Amino acid sequence: MYNKLIDHTLLKATATLADIEKLCLEAKEHNFKSVCVNPSFVANAKEFLKGSDVLVCTVVGFPLGANTIKTKVTEAIEAINNGADEIDMVINIGKAKSSDFEYVEKEIAEIVKACGDKTVKVIIETCYLTDEEKIKACQTATKAGAKFVKTSTGFGTGGATLEDVKLMKANIAPTMEVKASGGVRSFEDLQKFVEAGATRIGTSSGIKLIEGAKDVDTSY
Repeated sequence: MYNKLIDHTLLKATATLADIEKLCLEAKEHNFKSVCVNPSFVANAKEFLKGSDVLVCTVVGFPLGANTIKTKVTEAIEAINNGADEIDMVINIGKAKSSDFEYVEKEIAEIVKACGDKTVKVIIETCYLTDEEKIKACQTATKAGAKFVKTSTGFGTGGATLEDVKLMKANIAPTMEVKASGGVRSFEDLQKFVEAGATRIGTSSGIKLIEGAKDVDTSY
């Protein structure tokens, strides 16, 4: 049941091709929803996952979100051409902090358009936002047509909290979903995040989570 909630993630700068292959083999063995890798490994992951239904997810504007809209759109298109099934994009956090949500809506909408029928998850990086900004970011992602809102990159000052997941779930369209990343440290945590409204979990420790480990490393 919980396997298909897991985006098995490896986004560390030091990840090697061998590490990515291992990640993909684990994802196939445990029947996870996806692997989430950096853009340069998308084509490799697609090849490693051949014959399985595990999806390839990658990141855009990662991890700071400060790239231009054109750059993010180009990243997304190239990733899809290389085999990506899902795109996790980081909003321009500085624009959100400046209350320029018109800009944020434009960048999300352009990426959603460029991705066609592919799933777009919008990372709002909750650790940097006030509750008011989180609500506005979720409403903006809804208006822009994204499929998911996501809590964190894993590279900020904090990860997902139950309070944030509940807040995000309450401020998106009923058809949208929430991805929690970071802060899910045990099977009990996993259950709590699902109860709070998360339908996807981004973690580097998916195997330990579904096996019920009490304490796991949640870094990417």
